[in-house]
Order: sequence, then structure tokens, then C-alpha cells
Amino acid sequence: MRNRGSVVLIQGKKVGLIKRIKNDSVYYVFPGGGIENGESPEEATKREAFEELGVEVKVNECIAKVEFNGTQYFFLCEIISGTFGNGAGEEFTFRNNDRGTYIPIWVDIERLPSINVIPKEVALKVQSLFN
Repeated sequence: MRNRGSVVLIQGKKVGLIKRIKNDSVYYVFPGGGIENGESPEEATKREAFEELGVEVKVNECIAKVEFNGTQYFFLCEIISGTFGNGAGEEFTFRNNDRGTYIPIWVDIERLPSINVIPKEVALKVQSLFN
């Protein structure tokens, strides 16, 4: 069990997600990852935004907490610098076929109910906040 910090980025009517393709499955997740020793959930969220997306973010309010293999924190964030999609974390530099692919993408908020976003309850929360 490991706690996680996750990034919820909204620009216009789109949300930033990671498209995952693994073992013939396609699904979407909010960018984020494990909280390291000595890190706050907010600090982990900032680090993960840079590693996975290539952007520095301002972390705003926590819009959801999900209990699944630890506590997952979902923070509404805004980009303050960098270019979305230029992440250089190990997901992108260390090729391991067991991990599948990680593709940062913008998805129309209105599409969230019709695609496989994990966790679904956070996708529905985002849709309710921004529609």
C-alpha cells in the first residue's frame, strides 16, 4: 500500500490524462504517483506533474480522496511553466514492456463518462465541476 498524489489539469473544456495501453487494455488515469518518504501529497503531485507531463504546476484544492491500496489524493492544479507532454520520468525513459505505454493527452470533459477512466468516481467529479 502506497499513498499517491494525482494531478487534475483543466484547460478550456479538456482534462489532462495519461492514456495507458497495457496487455491489450486501453484505459486512462490522472497523472500522478507514489508519495515518497518526507513528501506531502502536494509535493508529490508537483513532482509527478513534472516527471509525467513535463510541466510545473500550482497545486490548488484537493477535489477527491480515494481509498485504494492507500489514499489517493486528487488535486486541482494549474500549469505555471513547461510544455504538456514533455515528461521525462522513468515511465518514458525506461522501456519495460510489462508497464505498457504512457501517453499524455487532453480529453474533452464531456467524453469522460464514455471512456475507461480510473478511478471513475474522480472522472465523474471532474465532469460535475466543469460542465
